[in-house]
Amino acid sequence: MKTPDPMPNHSAVRRYNRMLLLVAGLGGLLYGVDVGIIAGALPYLQATSGLTANQLSIVVAAVLLGGAISTLFAGALADFLGRKLLMIISGILFVISIPIIAMSHGYTPLLLGRLLQGVSAGLIGVVVPLYLAECLTPEKRGRGTATFQWLLTLGFVTSAGIAMYFSYRVAAVAKLHDPRELFAFKDWAWRSIFWTALLPGILFIGGSFFVAESPRWLFRRGKHDAARGALLRSRSPEQADLEMREMENTRNLEKAQMSRRRESLMQRRYVLPFLLACLILGCTQTTGVNSVIGYNATILIQAGLNDVQAHWGYLLFTSVNFLMTIIGVLLVDRIGRKRLLSIGTAGIIASLVGTGLLFQHVERHRRDCATALTAMIHHQSLQLPFNSTVASKLLRTTGVRNPAALKHPTTLTIIYSYGDFTAATVAARSDHSVAAPLSISRSMCVPANGVIAFFNNPFANLEAARKAPLKIDHAWLTPVPSVLNGELTTLTLLGFIAFFAAGPGICVWLALSELMPTRIRSNGMSIALLINQSISAFISAVFLPVVGKYGYATVFFAFAGCTVIYFLAATFLLPETRNKTLEEIETLFSGNRSVPADAPPG
Repeated sequence: MKTPDPMPNHSAVRRYNRMLLLVAGLGGLLYGVDVGIIAGALPYLQATSGLTANQLSIVVAAVLLGGAISTLFAGALADFLGRKLLMIISGILFVISIPIIAMSHGYTPLLLGRLLQGVSAGLIGVVVPLYLAECLTPEKRGRGTATFQWLLTLGFVTSAGIAMYFSYRVAAVAKLHDPRELFAFKDWAWRSIFWTALLPGILFIGGSFFVAESPRWLFRRGKHDAARGALLRSRSPEQADLEMREMENTRNLEKAQMSRRRESLMQRRYVLPFLLACLILGCTQTTGVNSVIGYNATILIQAGLNDVQAHWGYLLFTSVNFLMTIIGVLLVDRIGRKRLLSIGTAGIIASLVGTGLLFQHVERHRRDCATALTAMIHHQSLQLPFNSTVASKLLRTTGVRNPAALKHPTTLTIIYSYGDFTAATVAARSDHSVAAPLSISRSMCVPANGVIAFFNNPFANLEAARKAPLKIDHAWLTPVPSVLNGELTTLTLLGFIAFFAAGPGICVWLALSELMPTRIRSNGMSIALLINQSISAFISAVFLPVVGKYGYATVFFAFAGCTVIYFLAATFLLPETRNKTLEEIETLFSGNRSVPADAPPG
């Protein structure tokens, strides 16, 4: 005889649901800090570490690589260890990575720490949305996953704010004109930036100890009483009983199908939601969001702002991302995932087209001075102090004779290659008189070993590149736009991130966790997130070379075109999952809304 449930303690249920949201938020904050912290530390790391450009690039990319590696086995680990234990482990890995990075002296420990940080990010990105989808009620599931994304964006804001603080401190020390003290302070600054990331990791670990294991994971392990107990912590007894029956029915349906034949994962009920989740995640990255975030200050400088204005623009950009995520949190369970995603992608398209048009207005006046720079190559390298005088001389070689154009500030971006390997310089401005010369050398382009060469270009001939002559493919001189153009570009990018944060930024995590059927959810999420990160890494890797060759306008128009596909998929293919249990969502793809007649009785 079943023991009757005690009278439900509604205040305890509310407190526990708040605890779930808190843990979700800390997981998102940790993920955001994981990804965003390097941006503020990199200038000081570059100035004091003595690492080569290739080594610094690998250090930056190590988080993406570590995340891609961990997503391969995150789903299997979540099934084997449980969602709660894996959350604790991911937090511990992050906490361990911080002292490894902050106390490192040399390339190897720094790389290992960053890889470990990436492994932590990959695990968090899979297990936290998975855990929330399986623990929260249908009414609160959207809010929980949105909270994860909301505090993820706070991680970006926090990283930008910390970087801004240290930039002012470094500027104050620079005024002392003591090179040794400035070097020591920069070294302390990048280490301190990483140390500040320790606190959210500790809080996430602590919070994970106070939540229950996923009821779906417990049920599939045969721990039915524990599963019901976990449900009762966040639901009424009636809702818990309903979901227990749905889990039982789903299990019976799977057993019935398995008794007739060995069930194939290539069935419609598995393939369609898996492919749709992968499509949504892939399209999210083809909006260019990670490149717009990662290169935001560079984009704004190229649009016409100065360095300080561009960094303030980036801080404003991350703040809008954070605030609009709050709007998404409030809307996702009110108007639904489908409508919110459609509105968000439509706004992204308009913002990207606007940004592309602003850059097109400027870039139609750019000139290629590759021939003139080729004549300046010395010992297969190039050192070019780029200032207003040099810019005027280079413009004359392209046929420009207008005195006003010759005096107008310009930017120079050089695309060069040694054999099969291509690289691009940062954009130098002729009105930055104290900037370091543009430098091109073989070590800045050709990878140091075969492993790195394979990831840069798997079809390249490394030995030939080590002997190949330097070739200047393009050297683009582009007029520096007006400050007004930079301000308008800032507005269009703020529109981009506002629509992204309230739409795809919220809904993408829900699509990942809600669409996947229970049987394939953990492994399916790992594969989909791996696709997501691979597309993101690819776009980030080719962003600067493509911009250097074709211009920002072409890149932003390409992002807009990809987002049109996203809009169509969200509008016509994505089902509405608001207020549906995970078991109800599964029936949307099965083509059968009831248990088959030949299934055994429940």
